[in-house]
Amino acid sequence: MARNLDPKCRQCRREGLFLKGEKCFTDKCAIERRSYAPGQHGQKSGARLSDYGVHLRAKQKIRRVYGVLEGQFRKTFAEADRRKGQTGENLLQLLEARLDSVAYRMGFGASRSESRQVVRHNGILVNGKRVNIPSFIVKPGDVVQLTDRARASLRCKAALEAAESRGFPEWISVDVKEGKGTFKAMPQRSELPATLNEGLVIELYSK
Repeated sequence: MARNLDPKCRQCRREGLFLKGEKCFTDKCAIERRSYAPGQHGQKSGARLSDYGVHLRAKQKIRRVYGVLEGQFRKTFAEADRRKGQTGENLLQLLEARLDSVAYRMGFGASRSESRQVVRHNGILVNGKRVNIPSFIVKPGDVVQLTDRARASLRCKAALEAAESRGFPEWISVDVKEGKGTFKAMPQRSELPATLNEGLVIELYSK
C-alpha cells in the first residue's frame, strides 16, 4: 500500500494548510512558529512562480487537503472529466465523497489522516457493512457509522465532540450520540472552501 510519508507539518507550511486537527489550534502549530515554506530557501520572499508553478501548487494544495496520492488524484480527475457537469466541481465532489473525507466531516476523526486510520482499522460501517477502503465513494443516502468498538475509543469521542462544537456541513446529518451520520447529497461548490482553485488544475491537465 503506497503512503505519503512526508511530515504533515512540512505540508502545512508549504501550502498554508492546517492538516493535523486540534494540534493546529495550539502553540505547537508549525505555521504559527514558522510561517514560511520549508527548506533552506523557504524564507526567501518575492520569488515569483512561473505559470506552471502556480498551476502545480494549486493541484498540490488540493491533493494535500484530501490526502490523496498522485495516481489516485489522476484517476479521480479522469472520473470527474468523464461525468456530466463541470469537471472542477465534479472533482471536488468526488474527493468529498471519499469514505475517509465523509468520516472526517462527520467527526469520526480529528483530521482526514486520523479518519483514514479509523477506516483502515475496520472502524466504519456503510449501510451496516464494514468498509475499510478510504477511497470508497459514498453515495447520497448512504448511512455511515462507527463500529461499537471505535465509538468507545476516547479519540473518536473527542473528535465527535469537537466536530459538534464546530458544526456539521449542510450535506450531511450526524447523530453524535449514536456515532452515525447520513450523506444526504453531494456538496455544492459554494459549500466547499473558496481557497481551493480547481480551475487551475483543469488548466494544468489540459496542457
